[in-house]
Amino acid sequence: MTEAAAVPAGRRPESSSVVHHWPVDHLDGLDVDPLLRRLVRDEPVARVRMRYGEGDAWLVTSYEHVKKVTADPRFSRALTVGRPVTSMTPHTVAPAGGIGRTDPPDHTRLRRLVSRSFDRRRAALLRVDAEGTADRLVAAMTALGPPADLTEALTGPMPERLIGTLLGLPATDFARIQAWRRVLLSSDRSLRESDAVKAEIAVYFRELADLRSREPRDDLFSDLVAARTAGTLSGPELISLTLMVVLNTLDQVLNQAATMVYTLLVHPAELARLRADPVLLPGAVEELLRFVPQRNGVGLPRIAVTDVPVGEVLIRAGEAVHVSYLAANRDPRVFTDPDRLDLTRNEAPHLAFGSGTHYCLGAALARMQCEVILSTLLRELPGLRLAGAPQEVRWRRGTVNRGPEALPVCW
Repeated sequence: MTEAAAVPAGRRPESSSVVHHWPVDHLDGLDVDPLLRRLVRDEPVARVRMRYGEGDAWLVTSYEHVKKVTADPRFSRALTVGRPVTSMTPHTVAPAGGIGRTDPPDHTRLRRLVSRSFDRRRAALLRVDAEGTADRLVAAMTALGPPADLTEALTGPMPERLIGTLLGLPATDFARIQAWRRVLLSSDRSLRESDAVKAEIAVYFRELADLRSREPRDDLFSDLVAARTAGTLSGPELISLTLMVVLNTLDQVLNQAATMVYTLLVHPAELARLRADPVLLPGAVEELLRFVPQRNGVGLPRIAVTDVPVGEVLIRAGEAVHVSYLAANRDPRVFTDPDRLDLTRNEAPHLAFGSGTHYCLGAALARMQCEVILSTLLRELPGLRLAGAPQEVRWRRGTVNRGPEALPVCW
């Protein structure tokens, strides 16, 4: 990818007169977007324009400023509804009224309804189930013999089975749910395709909610249906909340865990360190979360409610703001030699799961699954290696989140 071009933006606030045209090209492996790499070092609050939407928006990349914006109630997610803010996708993944596009107190109410199912305590209870699932999946993979596609054998089915248990979704429905995921978390599907899938999803979850209202189970979806019956959750909120839980949980682990394995396999010295001392694993997962460039572009924007100074820039009321957690995780002001993988790094907490009010609900669950997958592979397959050259691995295209399309391995 060539570095984004900088062009005059017409009448802008006095703090910025340049807009960077950002195509958000697809990148392979562990490559970091060159515009993000430059901005975090030289222009931590900049203006960008992407392929879709209208106008331009601020892009905040430094660790300090990202933390500030995501914690400041003067930046609103709810005000993005109905605003065609410049974006890398022709459609908005998060539905209006869903947890990703609300502010407190509505956001607080929605988050409280699901937070108990995604906290560290619940993740610990699910860990035994996850370990058994990982053992069975790895055993089935090794029984067939090498080579194997790790995304098909382990990192794909693992989150699918856990989210099925957590939400009580029928296993027979996951082929359809995965097809929906591929459309909604794409960067090149049309608005028409996205709207059609969202309509299908609404029918599916309405029918499932009616069933759970008659035959409740001990799962998160039944809890949400009960909240709808009690009047603390609306029907559209039930659908959007469940959808975001399903999409984020499935896609995060599928891509993150596979890319973590790839990262270790192409950093043999760090892998040898981890194999020699498995106690390092929890810290290693945190460093991998910081190091792995897990998405293309940026996520949902915010709208400034009033004028807010961020660094040396004044962001005006009504202006759109994007933040880049990926860039913040490579901020040289915070991380020593940020482009180096160091499994014993002990610096600031990474921002891979976001920050502030909209910190990822599924962080504990995703972190636990990544730990289980890596620990199982380290224990059961000490000779694990790529089944070809690193440059032969195919990486996903047309997606919001990055990851290998397939990860061929042998042992």
